[in-house]
Amino acid sequence: MIGFHIGESTKSVSLNLALADLMRERPDYFREGFKIASYFGCPPVIWNGGRMILGHFYPDRMKAIIDGYNSRGIPYRFTFTNPSITEEALEDKDCNTLLNIADNGMNEAIVNSPLLEDYIRKTHPNMKLTSSTCKCIRGIEDVKAELAKDYSLVVLDYNFNNDFETLEKLTPEERKRSELLINSHCVPNCPRRKEHYKYIGDVMMKLNDMKAMTHEQRMQFREWECEYRVFDPFETPHTKLWISPDDVFGKYTEMGFENFKIEGRASNLMILCEQIVGYLAKPEKKDACRYAMMVNALDFAHLNFV
Repeated sequence: MIGFHIGESTKSVSLNLALADLMRERPDYFREGFKIASYFGCPPVIWNGGRMILGHFYPDRMKAIIDGYNSRGIPYRFTFTNPSITEEALEDKDCNTLLNIADNGMNEAIVNSPLLEDYIRKTHPNMKLTSSTCKCIRGIEDVKAELAKDYSLVVLDYNFNNDFETLEKLTPEERKRSELLINSHCVPNCPRRKEHYKYIGDVMMKLNDMKAMTHEQRMQFREWECEYRVFDPFETPHTKLWISPDDVFGKYTEMGFENFKIEGRASNLMILCEQIVGYLAKPEKKDACRYAMMVNALDFAHLNFV
């Protein structure tokens, strides 16, 4: 059974719940042999990284979201991947509230900062940790060293995706604990990737100061426009690093890889839906699956946040 880890944009909580319910109600729409291994994302808090999530944090709403996923047997994974974490940031009230809400033995966190990782291990030892692709680990020996650490999974740098000569150097056990980012919107060897993560992290660290700002003032903090980032769901593949649905269920599964990450935290509802349907639905059922997901998502629209 392979697992898909699916990104949660601020407006896609409703879509994710609709997907989980549709998989139960209409299994004939979907490919066989997979499960939703987690939904990953984060409300607007300073530990968030990888994608810029601005706005206000509502604990009750977040508890309802996590309960909604957990009641369907799906863990929530926090994207606590900000590389700019400080000692002072470890005491952030909202972030620690999130940990307390989610610490039930089922939910997890993705980490990048050693400082934050050590803090979570000490304060919430039952929470599983995943090593983030934001670390941009490129050497195979460094990857093996990362896999030897106490992580539930290690998300590989996307440049490894179709580098089969290197992937073959991983042992069967290492492949089981590796997670492949299968639809990155970045070009191969993006020269600004780590710099981009640092920029996002620095902005997130200013989030608490933004609460006193007007909407217009907050809007000045935007993710930069990057010429290396492109997306068209109908170009297949649109970069050399994408992994096709057939290859996920064929070549990579046969090699022993079991965990696949579908990014989409910066996507709108339609783009994320298209990517989910592309990977999970049977080709002949895509239209029916897409329609049912979007219609059913309306029932959970109150859980979406901005």
